[in-house]
Amino acid sequence: MDMLGGEDIGKQCRTSDIMADAAYAVLSRQKDYTGHFLVDEDVLKEQGVVDFDQYAVQPGHPLLPDFFLDAAPERLVEQMEQHGATAAFKAPSSSSSPGGPIEATFNVIRGVINEDVVKLTQAIYQFDLSGPNEGVWFLDLKSGAGRAGQGAPPVKADVVMTMDSGDFSKMFAGKLKPTLAFMSGKLRIKGDMALALKLEKLMGRMSKL
Repeated sequence: MDMLGGEDIGKQCRTSDIMADAAYAVLSRQKDYTGHFLVDEDVLKEQGVVDFDQYAVQPGHPLLPDFFLDAAPERLVEQMEQHGATAAFKAPSSSSSPGGPIEATFNVIRGVINEDVVKLTQAIYQFDLSGPNEGVWFLDLKSGAGRAGQGAPPVKADVVMTMDSGDFSKMFAGKLKPTLAFMSGKLRIKGDMALALKLEKLMGRMSKL
């Protein structure tokens, strides 16, 4: 791991004990149990293990997403560097990855969020978009200076918004009022409505740019 993230990456990892315990649990099963894709944590949960801090290099410290399971390169780089490590690889630049209008919208979002916005908002948003530019995006206005990107948020979202990708771009450009989108069924909101309303202020700032 030092090769991938430098000497400070260790505190974001687990020890090899978790693999050893999971391997023991698997090897203790019937001989015909084979051909399965297994994740060490899932195996141990099935065995009744609930305390996974015992496997952490630094108990209580946020863990790095699994390289082979659920993390996009940009998420890995971001979390590694956020906690002091230095990634030996870099995520593809936005110019080399097809983001289209949604990526353009999020580039504007990144330009207006800061620590003051985070202090006033204190919420994490997830956007489930359909249509020509379907995908999942997130906006973290709960920690640091805020961040936004593609994929599910690193922790559970306070608000999940579901809508067409075209309407999403219009809404953040000030061409579609969030209230109208919600009342007309173009926008579905799951979670804290009060926090959803706070996001409208950010949209207002963006529409003036």
